[in-house]
Amino acid sequence: MELAGHDEARERLLVTMMEIGTLFVVAAPSGAGKSTLVNALLERDSAISLSVSHTTRPPRSGELYGRHYYFVEREVFEQQVAEGIFLEHAEVHGNLYGTSRNTVQKLLAQGRDVLLEIDWQGAQQIRASKPDCVSVFILPPSRAELERRLRGRGSDSAEVIERRLRNSRGEIAHAHEFDYIIVNDRFETALDDLQAIVRAVRLRGALQLRRHEALIAELLDGEAG
Repeated sequence: MELAGHDEARERLLVTMMEIGTLFVVAAPSGAGKSTLVNALLERDSAISLSVSHTTRPPRSGELYGRHYYFVEREVFEQQVAEGIFLEHAEVHGNLYGTSRNTVQKLLAQGRDVLLEIDWQGAQQIRASKPDCVSVFILPPSRAELERRLRGRGSDSAEVIERRLRNSRGEIAHAHEFDYIIVNDRFETALDDLQAIVRAVRLRGALQLRRHEALIAELLDGEAG
């Protein structure tokens, strides 16, 4: 005996659909360890592509053009804004940051998961244009630890560090807008939590139905025992 609605279910499952990846958005106050967590996640999971942002910030020691950021002059960035090339853009700590619309759309259309490492302002813009994105906010375990990490970098001036500490309060005030919140106290635990979010998202029903369309169609065609 066939299950009720078998034919309709099978017809829906056999509709040809383009495989679309998931857009992950990770934000945090400066010093929370966002970049370190993201880089470790990318090493663990080759199925995620990092979208490299454009910025007017000067490169830090060891940062490479095209790998960490696309470093551009403010005039160039503002022209790119006028041309509409950014999916999101914002001014953070006196510098401009933006995400290429074309790069993200191409990766998602290929079925790749894409991760954006941006600030809360950019995250708001992404959620408005892509409400199906998955957003994660990283918190430091304490204010004292946040300050220790910022000063321990050794790459920013005292003035820049003080500005980042002041701005962190306003950034953390937006944590409630995100789908998930991770406290980066023990690094390995925080990394496991971030990876668990990615794994859980990939197991969502809509994505699994699309990925395993042939399997489910075959199971529906089988005779009931």
